[in-house]
Amino acid sequence: MNRTLPVIRMQLVNRQTFVWLPLIILGSAFLITLAIYAIIHNATGGTDGMYGGGAQAPLWYFMIVGVYALTLSFPFSLAMSVTRREFYLGTLLTAAMTSLIMALVFVIGGMIETVTGGWGMRGYFFRLDWLWEAGDVVAGLFYFVIAMLFFVIGFWGATLYKRFGPMGLTIALVGVAVVLLGLIWLITATASWVAVWETVVGAGPLGLTLWAALLTAILAVSAFPMFRRLVA
Repeated sequence: MNRTLPVIRMQLVNRQTFVWLPLIILGSAFLITLAIYAIIHNATGGTDGMYGGGAQAPLWYFMIVGVYALTLSFPFSLAMSVTRREFYLGTLLTAAMTSLIMALVFVIGGMIETVTGGWGMRGYFFRLDWLWEAGDVVAGLFYFVIAMLFFVIGFWGATLYKRFGPMGLTIALVGVAVVLLGLIWLITATASWVAVWETVVGAGPLGLTLWAALLTAILAVSAFPMFRRLVA
């Protein structure tokens, strides 16, 4: 019997982690940012558009959700005779559902900011011009993929920790840092920073979203062989 759907229901029993906390973080960051915009607008007249980074907060939190999704409910799922494959698929589907909710909130918020001219003071929390130039659908897809990417990074790290312990996780993180450092050295040594930047800009919002989706898929697929060998 396939227990993927029961796994989704099991994960959503903990709605605080998957649904409410991301929305509370988003709402809090929004209100704080709006208050800062109001202060700046009253002080300067608000002739220039204002953009903040507070919208990133709930997206980063999805990394913590990825860790919780494994550490809190995996032992319980084994006791319920759920297979590792069912738990893995059900957990990813749960993350996809909550990421979709977050993406819809961002798109609706961006639409409101477009209509109201940034809440009447040219202050933009959800809408980023470079992203919305590609349309609402691409913007929504971007936020969905980024939320999933952060979730999978958290799940991947938690799986690595459970499988190989703190030493294995540390070695992996150091390895990633060394690879990134090597790429920075290679780009600098070949004087390719301009070409790299032009490639990133040329990819546009949709291209960057697809690259992020590819990275998400690679991490998700690479985590499964480790996950299959976990013990509770």
